[in-house]
Amino acid sequence: MLKLYGGARSRAAIVQWYLEELGVPYEFVLLDMQAGEHRQPEFLAINPIGKVPAIVDGDLPLWETGAILLYLAEKYGATPLTVEQRATLNQWILYANATMGPDIFQEHTREKAFPRHMTMLNQWFSQRPYVMGDEFTIADVMVGSMLNYIPLMLQLDCSPYPVVAEYMQRMGDRSAYQRSIGGKK
Repeated sequence: MLKLYGGARSRAAIVQWYLEELGVPYEFVLLDMQAGEHRQPEFLAINPIGKVPAIVDGDLPLWETGAILLYLAEKYGATPLTVEQRATLNQWILYANATMGPDIFQEHTREKAFPRHMTMLNQWFSQRPYVMGDEFTIADVMVGSMLNYIPLMLQLDCSPYPVVAEYMQRMGDRSAYQRSIGGKK
């Protein structure tokens, strides 16, 4: 069985959300980060940098949220993608993980970055219900989780961006979200 390693209130909940969406059976291994369980040799054998999330699927250890999501989509997802669709999907996952997240969650860039990202996303979602168009994908897991962390962790006001706020609500209302991120408030 696939094992997902995470800590309380960690990005492992993002991977858990996608596993719940896919209906893939998994075991959640909760590491006590305060006690340093993520720095023990057993976990360092899975992720030598000692961060969560990480998974072990069969003989494959894998870490980094975006890489894990892409792997799960490739192995367990039902929708085959063209090269172009996969590239666009990858773009959004990398955007959320490497651009939007750091821009908004780092204090020194937040003031300028927050309205820039939210304005773009408000326009984007005014033209389509999901990141990739009409269908929910892993891009929504990554973008939706980053957006829904904003009010939880930063208490920033998203109301000036009503289309984004509605998207965030729809993502938060998903039952798989409620069984993962939504249950960790």
